[in-house]
Amino acid sequence: QVQLVESGGGLVQPGESLRLSCAASGSVFSIDFMDWYRQAPGEKRELVAGMHFFSGNTNYADSVKGRFTISRDNATNTMYLQMNSLKPEDTAVYRCHARLRQTGSVYYTTFWGQGTQVTVFS
Repeated sequence: QVQLVESGGGLVQPGESLRLSCAASGSVFSIDFMDWYRQAPGEKRELVAGMHFFSGNTNYADSVKGRFTISRDNATNTMYLQMNSLKPEDTAVYRCHARLRQTGSVYYTTFWGQGTQVTVFS
């Protein structure tokens, strides 16, 4: 079985930084891509940033470009989201999402983390 375990959320003031981590553990054979989504109360889920693990290609929501940086550690199957210059509108539950192959399988499957709260308050 595979688990995505997130960490790094918290309570910060505007302008401060946080780094989120998402580690894929268990029977992971290879990762195709990993993304960060967020959802604020009463809002739709939003794709924040994503990365193709092999190529390193990334994509970002316009609202976070220039402030957030996604990165990965292939050796530990971990994805990071460095969030700088945080704003109150960044407040949301952040969840990681991965499309990967499990050991012994030829198929790709998607998994979700449990989510981590990020709150930016004045």
